[in-house]
Amino acid sequence: MGALRIVLTVVYILICIALVILVLMQEGKAAGLGAISGAAETYWGKNKGRSMEGKLVKITTGLAVGFMLLAVVLNLNLF
Repeated sequence: MGALRIVLTVVYILICIALVILVLMQEGKAAGLGAISGAAETYWGKNKGRSMEGKLVKITTGLAVGFMLLAVVLNLNLF
């Protein structure tokens, strides 16, 4: 097992742990509730990307992409 594979595996495990923590930190979203209550038209709905919840979603998306890419790379057995 090469050194690069060990490093990538450790990074993969850290991403997995971070994803679990970030998903648990996010607020639950009821299906369709935002459309019924008109939450999309409020000040907080318009600035969702700048709030803490918006940042958590962006970080989670980035980590999920990294998780999938690393999973593919580690399964190619190139190292």
